[in-house]
Amino acid sequence: MNKFVGAWVSRRWLLVLLLWMMGESAAVAAPAMDGLWKGPLKMPGGELEVIFRLVSLTGGSYFATLDVPMQKVSHMAVQVEVRGDTVVFAAEEAGSRFIGQLAPDGKKLTGQWRQPGLEAALTLTFAPAAVNTAPKARLTPPYREEEVTYTNVPVNLRLGGMLTVPAGPGPFPAVVLASDAGGQDRDATIGDYRLMGILADHLTRRGIAVLRFDDRGVGASAGDFATATTAELVGDVQAGLNFLRTRSEIDVTRIGVVGHGEGGNVALLAAAQPLPPAFVVSLAAFGQSGSAAILQQQKALLRGIGVQEQDINIFIKQQQALQTVVTQNPDSKKAQAILVKMMRQYDASLDTITAQNRAAELTSARYRSQLAFNPAVRMDQVKCPVLLLGGTADASVAAEPNLNGLVKALHGNSDVTSKKLPGVNHLFQADPGEWAVVNGQPHETFSPAALELIRSWIAEHTKTK
Repeated sequence: MNKFVGAWVSRRWLLVLLLWMMGESAAVAAPAMDGLWKGPLKMPGGELEVIFRLVSLTGGSYFATLDVPMQKVSHMAVQVEVRGDTVVFAAEEAGSRFIGQLAPDGKKLTGQWRQPGLEAALTLTFAPAAVNTAPKARLTPPYREEEVTYTNVPVNLRLGGMLTVPAGPGPFPAVVLASDAGGQDRDATIGDYRLMGILADHLTRRGIAVLRFDDRGVGASAGDFATATTAELVGDVQAGLNFLRTRSEIDVTRIGVVGHGEGGNVALLAAAQPLPPAFVVSLAAFGQSGSAAILQQQKALLRGIGVQEQDINIFIKQQQALQTVVTQNPDSKKAQAILVKMMRQYDASLDTITAQNRAAELTSARYRSQLAFNPAVRMDQVKCPVLLLGGTADASVAAEPNLNGLVKALHGNSDVTSKKLPGVNHLFQADPGEWAVVNGQPHETFSPAALELIRSWIAEHTKTK
């Protein structure tokens, strides 16, 4: 039986592969699809319930994820494309997509699920997302909260976020939080889970000030995350560091960066710049090249959904060929023409518009920079203390090869700590068996062991002399 495995599809590198621009039919008003789309997927040996969660975004697009409860899959990144009454849900990094027709009443999608080695009929039924109408009580935290804005001066970009400061006169040690890829809010909110919000609360309650900010184009921040390169994101973190240096309640000699996923690499690169942070905590960052990381993630996902090894090998060879076209053709128009033909050869069911949209994304400045990313570059200039953490249950950024790669790149730094956390996934959640039970239901949360390790390491490295 084909099986899904519990895995979070990390958005920092693969989102660019998933992004499908809306095409010329975007001028047609898209139907309101916010909510849950559920249905039974018949597979060899059994049946799996699949659940797509859709949230509308500005501009007519959607943020979407896939859950497969029986296989413990949650929040798998999915891209949505709507053309009239045709709807496509795609996790292209796993070679999987659903193409369906929307019923006139807007409550049912009937179509086909396709993945390497399997094609099956699938009908999805709409259900509105659960809304808790009861007022949510929020206790006043034992620290100060302040909405702040500041500017990335070299590019004149406004960034907005939240500064939390421990009670008392200070000055306090502080950190800037750098989120994973994908254009996230200051809390890195995914459903009910707030990775950065939980981390900020934990640290601030224990004497460490925290600045967390909305990514470009999200919330209170200007700009466009989809077009930002890694180097430009480093500038956003540097702007946060400079903002903290202007605050009287912050000790300017004890300001660091905590980054997750791509944010972990951004944090390390910020430490290689002039006026670096005093320390870096890197969570599930890449220690492999961008191209190798993308292929590794694709392999993991395909194996997780039960694709046969021979089909995986074919798919990966195809992706390698597409990567080669991108890297060898700096002329994007020329590269796109080749890519469209190749993708339609690989998948005869792929229509021209979708292939053109994918080709455009694969030749974008952001994807090119990520494909060429070398995590070892400039790491010889990182002199501050560094904590590297990875989870053994991370199916997106495998702990062993990526931690080893970063440790090797930082070999000239005398204060580098690297740890693998048993059972922790890419979102730094503990094994579901360890989740707290709230109202009779398991409640996903940040691994307590990871939180304490991060706090204690920062405390040790920011002790006043």
